[in-house]
Amino acid sequence: MLRSGILLIDKPEGPSSAQVVGRIKRLLGAKRVGHLGTLDPFASGLLLVGVNEGTKIADVFLGGSKSYRGTIVLGIDTDTQDATGTMVNSRLVPPIGQMELRVLEKKFTGELLQVPPMFSALKKDGVRLYRLARQGKEVPREPRTVRIDDLQLSKKSDAEIEIAVTCSRGTYIRTLAADIGQAIGCGAHLRSLRRTACGSLTVEQALTPDELEMRCMSASAPLLPLAAALIHLRAVEWPSRLLSRLRLGQQEILAQIGPAQPGERLVRLLNPLGDLAALAEWTDDLSGGRWRLQRVFRE
Repeated sequence: MLRSGILLIDKPEGPSSAQVVGRIKRLLGAKRVGHLGTLDPFASGLLLVGVNEGTKIADVFLGGSKSYRGTIVLGIDTDTQDATGTMVNSRLVPPIGQMELRVLEKKFTGELLQVPPMFSALKKDGVRLYRLARQGKEVPREPRTVRIDDLQLSKKSDAEIEIAVTCSRGTYIRTLAADIGQAIGCGAHLRSLRRTACGSLTVEQALTPDELEMRCMSASAPLLPLAAALIHLRAVEWPSRLLSRLRLGQQEILAQIGPAQPGERLVRLLNPLGDLAALAEWTDDLSGGRWRLQRVFRE
């Protein structure tokens, strides 16, 4: 029986995340397979794929920080804000030096208001925005707050900038590229994008779909155990008798964990073998706060 866990996949440019997941599901013959945060077809890099119980931790990674590298082309705006779109404007690129790049890094680091692009999967009155965009329609979009934790810009040529960014959930890197172009005064679009990390998991640990297929021909799938995938969360080891009570819905025993540490939202509950048995979430619904059961995983 195929165990539960996480696959670290280095997605190539071209296929959609759903197509990669479909290929893996057929390869493994698993009952449940799903990605833990999509990548655009034109982007490459780290795609986390949950297998069986691994699909239950999608929210942890969807809400976590992610890191990317890419190339911004200055002077050309496209309707999609990336290289897959049609050029809608072309302008001269002003001279840009190290001082200008440092100013841009400071301007676009921290909390920003970002208007989601029309070519996105967000919905307006139940319709995906990209469907409206393909019909030539544009509708108002409310700006959303995103967070840029780290931004590094380097000059590749007179009209190209390399970007390395670590950001929060919901950040559109192509919109960031377009906004940087507007700040420079010449417009811009994202030519290439590669996801390098999801939290503490990096693309250097990943296999391409072809490499995974070759690996599965001679050995089992290299599943990362759930406890290891969530190693950035504090671990609490519990005896089987307490975990059995928890599975019966007796959440009051979570008080034994003690108060949350500063900035802590989730903890791992491990069984005596070190496997992930449950996730507990700190909530402030009562005075002083308390732990509540967020997920339970099969033994």
